[in-house]
Amino acid sequence: MDINKTAKKIVSNNEVLVVCGIGGSYLGAKTVIDALTNNFKSEFKIIYLGTSLSEDEIIEALDYLKDKEFAVNVISKSGTTLETALIFRFLKNLLEKKYGAEARSRIIVTTDEFSGGLRELSIEKEYKTYFIPSDIGGRYSVFTPVGLLPIAASGLDIDEFIKGARLASKDLKEVSIEKNLAYQYALYRYINYINGKSVELFVNYNPKLESLNEWWKQLFGESEGKNGKGLFPASSIFPKDLHSLGQFIQDGSKILFETIISFNKPGNLMVEKIGNNFDGLNYLSSKSVSEINKNIKIGTAKAHFKGSVNNLIIEVDKRDEKGLGYLLYFLMKSCVISSYLLGVNPFDQPGVELYKKEVFEIMNKKQ
Repeated sequence: MDINKTAKKIVSNNEVLVVCGIGGSYLGAKTVIDALTNNFKSEFKIIYLGTSLSEDEIIEALDYLKDKEFAVNVISKSGTTLETALIFRFLKNLLEKKYGAEARSRIIVTTDEFSGGLRELSIEKEYKTYFIPSDIGGRYSVFTPVGLLPIAASGLDIDEFIKGARLASKDLKEVSIEKNLAYQYALYRYINYINGKSVELFVNYNPKLESLNEWWKQLFGESEGKNGKGLFPASSIFPKDLHSLGQFIQDGSKILFETIISFNKPGNLMVEKIGNNFDGLNYLSSKSVSEINKNIKIGTAKAHFKGSVNNLIIEVDKRDEKGLGYLLYFLMKSCVISSYLLGVNPFDQPGVELYKKEVFEIMNKKQ
């Protein structure tokens, strides 16, 4: 696969890959990379820019990169997305100052195949280019070069990732709701919605899955939130947030229900018995941290249900490339079905376009 070849070249010539994009242009890749790589061991770094226009972040990032061997993967279908395009200007300028003509070989473009400013620039400069299928929006693009190139550069197996998605595609073609898990999740959400719930809290028990929370929020928020309809997608990492939001979830206003993601993981880190038992935790000896975390998950779900907070646990067999591929496809399929239950188009985002229009009008007035 050409993407694997490009990824190997990036890694062999650089210390850092900058993924320059916003929303679906980076969240899918970041979800998989964060979930499956060890940041404490990785010598090759992937950083994400183009998600904000904070001067502090931009200045600090450019200062960091000037002393590093780095490449840039800029991702934008139009090439004119404000945040991404502006940050790419700074990155392109730094690359050209640092490497001269060689800068061209350190820029990889992922954009529309037929039109757009970034497409024109890639032709002019002869950048390595990958295309975003015209009928796939950013939040559904993780199985295209948008997600696959950064994931491959991180050292993960994109063939296994795609294999997981293909398996999910096969499984989720079942027309029977009794057999189709995507239909069941969509219906669970819809029943909560029509019964007065306005917020879905998407919960993970592993901070390595925090980017999954962010990807899920964009997927469902941008797909469903139209025509005065839709659930507000919120997320938490437990047990951390049980010590901040737990009181509200248990006893506060009954506006939400929970969806809990659970990866089956064998326990490797065991609790050992200590002599003075100063913390009173010897009763946990011979248990693994994973087992304890699972018990917290089950106990919390029971407590919240008693507090009139409905919850559903989605279990995934293994946290690996295939498992993530299956899960992300499952969530996208569920999102489409859920949107159709609401009677909205899951593939457009008119509200986002309106905010852009207002921003450009303000900036034009100041010119």
